[in-house]
Amino acid sequence: MDNVDLSDPPAGLENEFHTLLTPDAIHFLSELTTAFNNDVDRILWQRAARKVELDMKNGYPDFPLENTHIRNDPHWRVAAVPQRLQNRHVDIGDTAPCQTERFHQALLSSAQGIQVDFDDGNCPTFVNQIKGIFNVYQVVYNKVPGIPPISEAPVLMLRPRAWNMVEHNMLVKGREIPGPLFDFGLLIYHTGRRLYESKSGPFFYLSKVESYHEARLWNQIFVWTEEKLNLPLGSIKATVLIESVLASFEMEEILYELRQHSAGLNCGIWDYSASFVNKFGHRLEFLLPDRSKYVNMEKKFLKSYMDLLVQTCHRRGALATGGMAALLLPEDKESEEYNSVMEAVKRLKLFEINAGVDGFMVYDIDLVLPMQKLFQEHTDGPNQLHVIPAVKITKSDLLTMPAGGVTLFGLKYNIAVGILFIDAWLKGNGHFFYNGKVEDSATAEISRSQVWQWIRHQVQLEDDSRKVTRNMVQCLVHDVKEELGDHLQLSDLQKRRLLTASEVFMEVVQKRDFPEFITTYLNMEHIFVCGHF
Repeated sequence: MDNVDLSDPPAGLENEFHTLLTPDAIHFLSELTTAFNNDVDRILWQRAARKVELDMKNGYPDFPLENTHIRNDPHWRVAAVPQRLQNRHVDIGDTAPCQTERFHQALLSSAQGIQVDFDDGNCPTFVNQIKGIFNVYQVVYNKVPGIPPISEAPVLMLRPRAWNMVEHNMLVKGREIPGPLFDFGLLIYHTGRRLYESKSGPFFYLSKVESYHEARLWNQIFVWTEEKLNLPLGSIKATVLIESVLASFEMEEILYELRQHSAGLNCGIWDYSASFVNKFGHRLEFLLPDRSKYVNMEKKFLKSYMDLLVQTCHRRGALATGGMAALLLPEDKESEEYNSVMEAVKRLKLFEINAGVDGFMVYDIDLVLPMQKLFQEHTDGPNQLHVIPAVKITKSDLLTMPAGGVTLFGLKYNIAVGILFIDAWLKGNGHFFYNGKVEDSATAEISRSQVWQWIRHQVQLEDDSRKVTRNMVQCLVHDVKEELGDHLQLSDLQKRRLLTASEVFMEVVQKRDFPEFITTYLNMEHIFVCGHF
């Protein structure tokens, strides 16, 4: 096609490539991109303009006055929740479908749903995108021996990349296409009707939506797609992840814009917390203390955000889902450590259940049954739509940072997570395991954000009153790199990659202006684009 420039198939994936990128599918992607390219540009410009406005006025976000009539109208509701989404107590999160074995294990589990992740838990190499989308295609069409039909397997919650990402390997009219349009377009084109006819979708997660304007754009994309593919209006359903402090002030409007296509809202902890640094990190009043010691969902700014999300969703008939349990269970089920981890996960997830969430995610598949049992013990029925928190959440509740300082342990932990995430990306992995947890771009985001902010404000350590400076961080980066290298017994190639990851991490945390997303920064890095590792 004259207006499409597509890279060659990744080595070893020629069959997968040609199965997905047929002439008709390429034509659909081209039309989809042409229809919405300018709108994608516009929302990214609006994000930048909003940031400039807040900075110039030293302003604060607030509930938009122009939408008061939407928030005050008690009558509107989102469309009815589809049957297969009504009971999703426990989903398996961070499931990058390019990791075939884990994807299939999740499909064979008793989980109600799977977050099929092309975003936070996935590294968007061309190999990973093609392999991942092909694996979804195979499962939807029941082409994998031993995997149950899609109508009987856990429901697939497909999560395309966020608006900040581009697909380097496909150009339309000379421009790289938006990453989410590539992922969404191929997924819906190949699996949308099959999922709809099996009453199993198509269902999506929408990442990093910052405003109701962005929700409106997604709604327009859904309507356009349904018309193009002859799907009934409203057949696509989407859960919006509220990962930005700005979006927390527009939750009602986001639901309203997507009311024909809404599957609800989701709240997490680390991307949301990192967004405070993203938007206000240069302001001392928004100094975020050590996350390893002082930041959890029980803190007022996060508890208020969760309460508001649950209240907003349930008032409008939408599902409210919580975050993901990142802790990993030790192999020895008789050990004290196993019991300790299990009790920690139960305590954190019971807190969310008591707040009224309808479900949440776990990474460790062995946590699915215990968490489903926890839901059954503390709730009645498939969801908690009847629970509407009687709270009045104010702007101050959402914007007041928790008290606390910075510890040397927390600083080193953030450095290690940041370096290891970049190292994982250079290997083509979107998540990794560290200190008994799964870490992904969300935890990398908060980690590098805090280090940047602590350098910016030269905060004092609780341990010995030293100030966090660039030189201190450089020394700690060197120490952490050496410790990781010794502990992991790395080859020469692995040591070079870890050195590169350390250098990129230092670049990110000492930038004069805060890089908005670490994934955007890495996605544009020459070493990543060219696949040097």
